[in-house]
Amino acid sequence: MRSRVRALAVDTGVNGKYQSAQIRLARRRVTPQARVFASSALASPRTRAPGIPDYLQRTYHWAYLDPRNAKYLDHELVVKTILWRQHHRLEQATFAEIEPEQHVLQSACVYGNFSLTLAEHIGPEGRLEIVDVAEVQVQNCRRKLAGCNHAVVRHEDVLHLRGETFDAVCCYFLMHELPDDYKRGVAAALLDSVRPGGKVVFVDYHKPHWAHPLKIVTSLIFDTLEPYAKSLWHTEISAFVGNDSRFAWQKETYFGDLYQKVVATRRE
Repeated sequence: MRSRVRALAVDTGVNGKYQSAQIRLARRRVTPQARVFASSALASPRTRAPGIPDYLQRTYHWAYLDPRNAKYLDHELVVKTILWRQHHRLEQATFAEIEPEQHVLQSACVYGNFSLTLAEHIGPEGRLEIVDVAEVQVQNCRRKLAGCNHAVVRHEDVLHLRGETFDAVCCYFLMHELPDDYKRGVAAALLDSVRPGGKVVFVDYHKPHWAHPLKIVTSLIFDTLEPYAKSLWHTEISAFVGNDSRFAWQKETYFGDLYQKVVATRRE
């Protein structure tokens, strides 16, 4: 769900944490490196806009492609509710794998404050690049990151990156939204985008413990709104790329196994 949530949402207004994060970012010193990065990113030639995949149009139009719904869904409270108040814990688990001053790729826009908080974590000496295939999401994320000169949001398909390599790659609640063929393609593209010694961090759903009190509810939600999610209950993320031997793989689960963090570290 990329934290782009699946539920009826109420417009909660501007979140206090979002405001404070923006203020902190605004107070940071804008480095010459960040100015050069921001200006070069804005000045780069405009590439042809990617097409919207059929599965996204068919399954998630209401959540990601409708501007009105996106406005209502893009609130931290909605994200926390959908993730059973585990969002902060999972966010911190993600950031624990990413170091300040790194050059980081985020594989899709995320509802809530995730990208702004990640940009703050990396700091102005680092760089954050976010790609998304949906123009609505790109514009929305750019608005949230306004004034953050070391972050750029590109209207681009993660399957067709420009060939850059990164210190770290973050894939936050994207995999469960993809059909299996897309899961394989996206995972392979992300692994190819990280430098030796770097990490690809996947945070997503996992098959919960058999006695988990939310297992039945989660199953019903997936059957109704998330038709591609249950493949993560039966297939390891590493298996979508054939347990690529270029990487060392580690997995940790959270909240009664309902969520997982998989870290692929590229061997030197």
